[in-house]
Amino acid sequence: MATLEDPLDIGGVEVPNRLYRAPLLECAGNGPDAVETLIDDLEPAAESGVGLVCQGATIVRGEGGCAAPGMTRVHDPAFVSRLSRLTDRIHDHGGRIFLQLEHGGLRSMETWHAAYRAANPGLEQLAVSRPPWPLRLLDRLGVLDYDPHVLSTDEVYELAADFGRSAAYAVDAGYDGIHVSGANMGIVQQFLSPFYNRREDEFGGSPEARLAFLALVRDEVRDRAGDVPLMTKVPAETPSPPGIGPRLSLDDGVEIARRLERLGYDAVVPVETSVFWDMSVVRGAYPDRAWENESLREGYDAAFGGPRRRRLVAAANRAESLWYDFEPAWNEGFCRRVREAVAIPVLAEGGIRERGRMDRLLGGGSNEPPACDAVGMARPFYAEPRLGARLLDGERAADEGGRESDVRVLCESCNNCTVPQVTGAPGICRTPPVLRRRGELERAGAYGTGGE
Repeated sequence: MATLEDPLDIGGVEVPNRLYRAPLLECAGNGPDAVETLIDDLEPAAESGVGLVCQGATIVRGEGGCAAPGMTRVHDPAFVSRLSRLTDRIHDHGGRIFLQLEHGGLRSMETWHAAYRAANPGLEQLAVSRPPWPLRLLDRLGVLDYDPHVLSTDEVYELAADFGRSAAYAVDAGYDGIHVSGANMGIVQQFLSPFYNRREDEFGGSPEARLAFLALVRDEVRDRAGDVPLMTKVPAETPSPPGIGPRLSLDDGVEIARRLERLGYDAVVPVETSVFWDMSVVRGAYPDRAWENESLREGYDAAFGGPRRRRLVAAANRAESLWYDFEPAWNEGFCRRVREAVAIPVLAEGGIRERGRMDRLLGGGSNEPPACDAVGMARPFYAEPRLGARLLDGERAADEGGRESDVRVLCESCNNCTVPQVTGAPGICRTPPVLRRRGELERAGAYGTGGE
């Protein structure tokens, strides 16, 4: 059975261990300091021993498609070539780095961010099909503002080509692999989902046709970037609210993973996610501290279109925190089913917080097989950028009584790091008890910093 310290082969690239930093929003943008910001955000994970760093979702086009402020665009080869400084730094520490590619489609800022929409009135909201009735209802109620442009068949081919071009630029800059953002309500999930995809051409209708966009992306990446490792998230839309459908079941998700393996994808990340952009992917507590922060209110009002809408979104956030309460390793069951169905590596993320649970997911228990081949975390790296140093090499922390205990991350899944990002604020931990504890660990040398 595998351990966290064992290497893993993904598409011919050897990752030195099975701990990875899952994609996060780095808020680096494309300005003059973008590369340095990415280095500051991503290098600490590799420096602490994390085997694979997945740079957060980057946009394959020069306009539109950003799901949140501060997302980096990778359409320009001149800019992407500068990212070789980042990939070199990751490689200096023995790590590997994959680039996640995305376009937000109907999740993009041109749909939901009021100030951005007002400043960019000419941007089109790209859609796979006409928005489903719940979104049209939200439009009529004034909660969202939809004026979508449904992609023609030729435009779908061009969008896939943008994924391929960006992948080629990334390989030239030293990235070790490509991670397609296939969930979290981005445009790839919108192609896969029967909730969104009601097309009547080769990219809609049957489950196989809904997968045709990912097949086309594979072709474009292979043609332009060669045999670079290619992985993607695989969604199952099981957390969606009752009565909302049609949607992807767990069986559908397993079948998508099987077909992706046959198409030549080198790894998959199964995730249970809603058809809406909600807390199904960031389960945890209602972020009181973030919503009550007066210095952020002006940014919230600009994003949501005024105080009334801000309060409405906050109320919805509170309700979602009750519906999507935190569940440790919430994708475990889905990952286990996919791993039984495919031979390519299955990566697990979502609510994994203890070293002991990681060992069980990788090695299985007395009556169960392993659930995955690698384990990843996202928000915990906001709280502890050098988290790998505490989790790798079989380290176990001792409690105050000197007894051996399981290493657990400091992140409390409070989401005070995520909500401010709608204003363009950086992704950092803002929870004082967590920050105090991190300081104590730093002074004790827990992150290899040579503390007291």
